[in-house]
Amino acid sequence: MIETPYLLFLGDAPDGLAAKVAQGIKDWRPENCVGQFRMDGCNADMKLPDMTLTEARVAGAKTLVIGVANRGGKISQAWKKVLVNALEEGFDLASGLHNLLRNERDLVEVAKACGRNLHDVRIPQVEYPIASGEKRTGKRVLAVGTDCSVGKMYTTLALDAAMRERGMKSTFRATGQTGILITGEGVPLDAVIADFMAGSIEWLTPDNDPDHWDVIEGQGSLYHASFSGVSLALIHGGAPDALILCHEPTRRHMRGLPGYGLPSLEEVRDTALAMARIVNPECQAVGVSINTQHMSDAEARAYLEEVEARMGLPAVDPYRHGADKLAAALAAL
Repeated sequence: MIETPYLLFLGDAPDGLAAKVAQGIKDWRPENCVGQFRMDGCNADMKLPDMTLTEARVAGAKTLVIGVANRGGKISQAWKKVLVNALEEGFDLASGLHNLLRNERDLVEVAKACGRNLHDVRIPQVEYPIASGEKRTGKRVLAVGTDCSVGKMYTTLALDAAMRERGMKSTFRATGQTGILITGEGVPLDAVIADFMAGSIEWLTPDNDPDHWDVIEGQGSLYHASFSGVSLALIHGGAPDALILCHEPTRRHMRGLPGYGLPSLEEVRDTALAMARIVNPECQAVGVSINTQHMSDAEARAYLEEVEARMGLPAVDPYRHGADKLAAALAAL
């Protein structure tokens, strides 16, 4: 088990979105966050106390969590001095990056010498099956997006909370490193061998009570040239009964792909439904989640009203305004 509380390492993150792992932990498990450690040039800020390693240890932090999700998931050489010092100060290290802590010889040697633990969240712990496509009992809802990092995890966490408040049977199913660090379990989907990705989501969402909902964290986008594969695996492995469409309206191009614009919500709805109905002909789009963090309250409400009128679906910013409208749409199915 990863020991809490955490010191969140933001490294030299160029912007807040690059530190989305730290942001997710801070927003959904604030009780586990003692402070943040930022290097020179860091442009991310979790609004937590900036601490040295020594100050954080005195404050009770036990694990330094790498809260940066850079392109390619690499452990930067620029971070190494801090990571080594953290081990020497008595911290364990936890990371969800593709570049594994356990493969960094210097970190392994220092951890062994200091009696500390290295936690790589992005390592599958199960031999997942190949997907069967067989119908399972229970219900499933999946978040699908116009792009990466538009709020699919926040949408599903907020939706799960709203459903529980209504007395509905609901389980959040984490499929990425941040969700796993928040909840303690899930499938690190983008680290699963391609042939087994859809099967891992079938495994994650097994037979359940007829009125139980698995709320599946989305990944990537069907329209993203780099990360469409994980999105399709979630659709075919999850066999969702319902889709929540997720969008960030101020974005001008795909994350990391300046030559690609974002698709419309209607395009994502139609493409995702076509793919979902291969495995679940009854799948429906039931709501829209809009990430309005870069909009004023008036701009956000006007945009949400326009989307609702245009698409005929409830539209909310679930983090800003709550997800009850989305929960109500699922309850009506």
